[in-house]
Amino acid sequence: MELSRRGFVAQGAAIVSGAICNKPEAFSKPNIRKTVSRPLIISTWPFGEVANKKAMEVINSGGSSLDAVEKGINVTENDKENTSVGIGGLPNSEGVVQLDACIMHGPGHKAGSVMGIERIRNPISVARKIMEHTRHVQLVGKGAQEFALSQGFTKENILTEKSKRKWLKWKKNNQKKRPEGSIDNHDTIALLMLDEGGNLTGGCSTSGLAFKLPGRVGDSPIIGSGLYVDNEVGAAGATGVGENVLRHCCSFMIVEFMRQGLSPQDACIKAIKRAAKIDPLGMDLNIFFIAVDKKGRYGAAGTGKGFQYSVTTPKQSGILDSAALSDIDAGPVGGNEFNN
Repeated sequence: MELSRRGFVAQGAAIVSGAICNKPEAFSKPNIRKTVSRPLIISTWPFGEVANKKAMEVINSGGSSLDAVEKGINVTENDKENTSVGIGGLPNSEGVVQLDACIMHGPGHKAGSVMGIERIRNPISVARKIMEHTRHVQLVGKGAQEFALSQGFTKENILTEKSKRKWLKWKKNNQKKRPEGSIDNHDTIALLMLDEGGNLTGGCSTSGLAFKLPGRVGDSPIIGSGLYVDNEVGAAGATGVGENVLRHCCSFMIVEFMRQGLSPQDACIKAIKRAAKIDPLGMDLNIFFIAVDKKGRYGAAGTGKGFQYSVTTPKQSGILDSAALSDIDAGPVGGNEFNN
């Protein structure tokens, strides 16, 4: 299955972007790489590279890994041109933007999650407050909004004119249809970090499936589905059609496969194959994953071509093509990786 992406997705080999890394030689042959430089930051999609660089900037300024993950994801949440995360996210079928996010910190196995929050631009920051200032893991809807306001967040209109126009067009074309959402825009930022001390932290944020039924929650804010971090093993994050990730607890499964000794990329591949084997959709699941282990190995895989992920270290930064399951049976398991 080919993944339809917006214009920034390039074809062919990995794209190297930014001033840190501008030579193709920075990428090695599949499965050949040196010891990773720390901190290591990986995220979903090419737009994740800007978030990675912000996270690295926070670390270099003395911030914690939690600060870095939160502030990195904030960059994407604050981007009005991104119609799948934060302000500018496409609304539900009633024209209301509902945001989801979660954060997880390896030390102490801590987690916070927010679901279906309205009129709050930075759900990842609310999720962190839940983790650090309550005895809960998850807050949803009105209760999540009230908690956010108690923590100093402010209400604002997060439905941009661009997203409103898209919603009005969708509504006009779907008046006689049952509102089931649209798969045209369902991207998510998942960002994972291995810090200098060898600790793992991750976050995930999304506006969810475009034009979804009000109250719909996908995988992104669910610990073990859209994100999972185990400080002894590794971390994994997801993007794609949330229902299909959610039904298989894929991020948790990937970390467990890494616990068994698989590399991050092979763990992603095995999780996809396992889900596809038992799911009626098979390889039409439209799911994609990134992963990093405690050793600093990293990788990504998806059910089809077109998924790219961003990797940033102190030495370089760039965008890589993930392994595609449509190609796996045609040759050895592999993928583009940094040689750093």
